[in-house]
Amino acid sequence: MLEEVERWLDRRSWSVADRPMERILAAKRNTKVSVVLPALNEEATVGDIVAVIRRELMSEAVPLVDELVVLDSGSTDRTAEVAAAAGARVVARDAILPRIPAVPGKGEVLWRSLMVTSGDVICFVDADLRDFSADFVTGIVGPLLTDPDVDFVKAMYDRPFGAEPDGPASGAVSDQLASGAVSDQPASDKTPGQGGRVTELVARPLLNLHWPQLAGFVQPLGGEYAARRSLLERLPFPVGYGVELGLLVDALHTVGLDALAQVDVGVRKHRHQDERALGRMAAAIYRTAQLRLSRGHLVRPRLTQFERGEEGFTPRTYAVDTEERPPMLDITEYTRRRVA
Repeated sequence: MLEEVERWLDRRSWSVADRPMERILAAKRNTKVSVVLPALNEEATVGDIVAVIRRELMSEAVPLVDELVVLDSGSTDRTAEVAAAAGARVVARDAILPRIPAVPGKGEVLWRSLMVTSGDVICFVDADLRDFSADFVTGIVGPLLTDPDVDFVKAMYDRPFGAEPDGPASGAVSDQLASGAVSDQPASDKTPGQGGRVTELVARPLLNLHWPQLAGFVQPLGGEYAARRSLLERLPFPVGYGVELGLLVDALHTVGLDALAQVDVGVRKHRHQDERALGRMAAAIYRTAQLRLSRGHLVRPRLTQFERGEEGFTPRTYAVDTEERPPMLDITEYTRRRVA
């Protein structure tokens, strides 16, 4: 298995510099590219990301991105207003597929985005990134345009540790967790890192033990990845934080390892949060893996954590995300739209 992973790393791990823009645009031809930003209370960063994509990738000189959509998960700040002013099309989560009541979670928003985008290639980018570079888009879209055998591409990058100076107050953590747009990095130690705590303590061990073919992915939980619509519409979507691991594992079983790739896009700077939020993330990741290992009848799990109060430790119990949306091809409204 190690030899297989090493061969894959040689064949399917690239740098953003490996594909000049001229080559990418020449290969694009009639392929339509959609970029989707899932967002919940991201007014501080979403506008800058949209502005960079529009300026650098949607110009007459560089017409790489055809469609830029911000999926608003129910923001209570000016996220929708800021995104629209910067030039994105903003769509409210609850306006999509009203027949199916929406639930909180990043995976829910990504799943619904297939209904309101038209690209042959769909690129997901988290809306909380700081110092955003267009390389995040060109890097992961490029292989899908130049290499017909590649169906799914994840970004890899350095994730420097350090507190976000303008990050949300602690009360906003649960909202950000629901959207998935938060980092699992520690909020102190400013040394560079290759993965967050949930990645290194939960996701990477799970992948190495149960899906060793995926051991070569540097950032398996990263929120920046692109895929062909023809693949995404065939995959189930965990509604919460487990969506990245779930899509990666299901893509492996659907199209095989050689159709998966990763591209080094540099440095990713984004928000951090506390250990309790990370615990809930870890539980969702484990549950997502558990479902894929068993597909059996399992009790809906709950996670109890403790907070110190005036009278000692107080338990707080949270439901762990377990719901998954079916492949979009199973949704009547989607198939009708595709036919139309």
